[in-house]
Amino acid sequence: MTPTEGPSPTGGDAGPAPQPGSGAEPVAEGWSADEEAAAGEGAVEDASGEDLPAGGRRGDTVAAVVRQWQAVHPGLDTGPMEIIGRINRCAALLQQAEDAPLRRAGLSRPEFDLLGALRRTGHELTPGDLARETFSSGAAVTKRLKQLTERGLVERRGDTRDRRVVHLRLTDAGRDLVDAILPVQLAYETAVLSGVDGPEQGELAALLGELLGQLEGRLGVLRA
Repeated sequence: MTPTEGPSPTGGDAGPAPQPGSGAEPVAEGWSADEEAAAGEGAVEDASGEDLPAGGRRGDTVAAVVRQWQAVHPGLDTGPMEIIGRINRCAALLQQAEDAPLRRAGLSRPEFDLLGALRRTGHELTPGDLARETFSSGAAVTKRLKQLTERGLVERRGDTRDRRVVHLRLTDAGRDLVDAILPVQLAYETAVLSGVDGPEQGELAALLGELLGQLEGRLGVLRA
């Protein structure tokens, strides 16, 4: 995972706020204490008649939301909600979680993504390049670059042909910091995913990759 304030993985700026009823809202905002307790403690029955933990087969809150919508609109196809709602819910929870290795280094996830982009591409990038690489807005990149430059992690170089263009690269300190943090951060993320078996992680990564590829190619059309 390397994305930023967005959903990221490779994340960027946070996307639109979760829609009510999608199951994506953080507990503190989308659920009362009574609703959360009911979702976590009750039991439901699957098609075979067997009792399951509230939240459905996996005991998650999106399943409870889906059941509520099905009770209100029995004929409604909630299949898309069961996928997108869970993706949004996971993203919301991951955004709330603190990245301990980055916090110890005094970096936010978006700042680390900028440093990581400069490190993995291996060459100078412009602010526009970094915005595209990290799925962030130009204004957000400019603000983060100012902070990283002041810390001596990134340095700027003016373009010899166009003064309006700025080229950015890591300093030695910035490169050393990224190389030191990355293995620790990956170990931290491995622990976050420890509840999912290795083969299932591979399958999940493949499915998410397929979905992401389709959305990256079609999202503009869907929004039109």
